[in-house]
Amino acid sequence: MTKAARVPHSHAVSWHRVATVADLRDGVPHCVTIDDVAIALYRVAGAIHAVSDICTHEYVRLSGGAFDGRTITCPLHQARFDVATGRCLARPAERDLAIYAVRLDGDAILIGRDSAES
Repeated sequence: MTKAARVPHSHAVSWHRVATVADLRDGVPHCVTIDDVAIALYRVAGAIHAVSDICTHEYVRLSGGAFDGRTITCPLHQARFDVATGRCLARPAERDLAIYAVRLDGDAILIGRDSAES
């Protein structure tokens, strides 16, 4: 069973339908753009996670890097991030990735963006 990862928020959330569960494949990032923000979806152990698709060290799409388990590696300088938490795991990046709330509506995947991010 696929489930949505939970992310706490402090402001009003705007939900965006971005894909269906069938669009995601294990081990393969699914890239979407909401309001000019690049976001990558990952399915890990049955849960769907959404994180920024842009490395916090250099402006490069992380989805072009190697994905292993829960870790995405930047294709430029090999910074590593946990896609479930956004946590930076290896330099040269020092900042965590933005994470986004995920909700399922039937088989539709919705990503929540905090109103303060717009």
